[in-house]
Amino acid sequence: MVVRTAFDKELSTLKGLLMEMVTLAEYAVIEAVDALKYQDIEKAKKIIEDDCKINEYDEKINHLIVQLIAKQQPVATDLRRIIAALKITTDVERIGDLAVNIAKSILHIGDGPLIKPIEEIPRMANLALDMLTDVVTAYNTEDVILAKDTAKRDDQVDQLYGKLIKELLELMTKYPASLSQITQLSFICRFIERIGDHTTNMAEHIIFMVKAKNYDLNA
Repeated sequence: MVVRTAFDKELSTLKGLLMEMVTLAEYAVIEAVDALKYQDIEKAKKIIEDDCKINEYDEKINHLIVQLIAKQQPVATDLRRIIAALKITTDVERIGDLAVNIAKSILHIGDGPLIKPIEEIPRMANLALDMLTDVVTAYNTEDVILAKDTAKRDDQVDQLYGKLIKELLELMTKYPASLSQITQLSFICRFIERIGDHTTNMAEHIIFMVKAKNYDLNA
């Protein structure tokens, strides 16, 4: 009983670290989109600098997971919870990297006039961020239905991404002098679309954790 209590405490610590990491990654994306809207170069630089904090959590979580497996030798549901946490951590770290990529594109764009108003890109980002919020809830509550429903909403992100890319390609032909800026805006759209993909991956890990089955929610 004492061993189980200690194990449960370590699992709780693992989940707590993961939630803190998610919060940092989510904040980085929010700040990156805000930096884009206002062409805030200093904020973009800060996002890049702060990425090390997310990477530190990645290292802490990986270290704790190695200890848990070595000391406790978990099986069945406990092992799946640990594996899911490891995989979700990887996706969260990638989301943090995507926020950094957005920030780097903002630095390339600079503070000159934009080719078009930045309206639909933040809308796409909000869709992806709402997915992230819900998938974290699904993880905490081990809610398979919510995980599946969240993943389905990635279609909305993909549709908006396709629409934006089409518009940007049209702008390339009309404004060849702004090719560099339009290219960076296309990159930013792709980075946000990838956030939706990583959130979908997280939903798959949750289903594996609960049901012990692998699901391809990107299909």
